[in-house]
Amino acid sequence: MAAFRFNSVVIMALMLASVQFHSTAAQTTHVVGDALGWNIPPNGPSAYTTWASTQTFRVGDVLLFNFTTGFHNVAEVSQAAYAPCTTANPISIATTGPARVTLNAPGTHYYICTVGTHCQIGQKLTINVSAASATPAPSPTPAPVIPTPVSPPTATPTPTPAPSTTTPPPTSSPAPSSEDASPVSPPTFGQSPSGSNAPSPTDSTILPPPSPSSAPSFAAVAPFTFLTIALAFFY
Repeated sequence: MAAFRFNSVVIMALMLASVQFHSTAAQTTHVVGDALGWNIPPNGPSAYTTWASTQTFRVGDVLLFNFTTGFHNVAEVSQAAYAPCTTANPISIATTGPARVTLNAPGTHYYICTVGTHCQIGQKLTINVSAASATPAPSPTPAPVIPTPVSPPTATPTPTPAPSTTTPPPTSSPAPSSEDASPVSPPTFGQSPSGSNAPSPTDSTILPPPSPSSAPSFAAVAPFTFLTIALAFFY
């Protein structure tokens, strides 16, 4: 909304400037007498008549009378007052120089200086004003096209799946293999070079000595031996 208001103000300002430019371009400022200015001409009224013949006056133009305040003035008078330099009842009068007079109507306009006998000496001017030239109305400046801002596409968030409330079935532990079921055999002693299972000298395991009850007693074996010898002598 703020951008639209700003653009509207800019367009209006450009249109007003364009109209003012055309108006200013159509307006012409004429410096009366050029370098002579508005003074008593040295060659009589012909000096201003010659100057006016080189100008084109239109409604809206401006006449610039350059004179020193207190020494001259400029009064617009009727045709009847112009020839005899009648200073009474002028249409308008400017006493401060330089004076600017805007031409507001077409036709013949008459100007004189009412100070002393300046008008009789030749300080007078007659001009013919034409209607203002038709200036084509400025075409309105088209409003600039303001692109509508495009919102960036909004990414649709992917829904996060809700956590499952189903309890997974218990996993069965694998059946023990035959290798796992067999008892662990006791550590074997190192074999002797002959293949017997004699304990290796390097084994750190020390076997307990055999109990006395496991060895045969000499007292129990001796009688049996003597009996066997005696029977052999009899037979």
